[in-house]
Amino acid sequence: MGLAFIIIIRILFAVCMIFIIGYIFGGFSRKPVLATLSKIAAILAIVLFISANILLMRFAFRHECHRYQQQEINGPVH
Repeated sequence: MGLAFIIIIRILFAVCMIFIIGYIFGGFSRKPVLATLSKIAAILAIVLFISANILLMRFAFRHECHRYQQQEINGPVH
């Protein structure tokens, strides 16, 4: 379930980057609807970047905590 969220966040992040690059280098700034979507994409890209990092860190800490608990139960491995 967690991996699906990470994949979805990464796909949405890529789509946001396409809108931002289209606004800067393409003709998105000439059309009002695309300009508005590009501004929303810029805000969404920041939010998605932060949320992806939060999710990845939660999974990393949970995995490390679980590994540490198993090590304490089984004793140190040499």
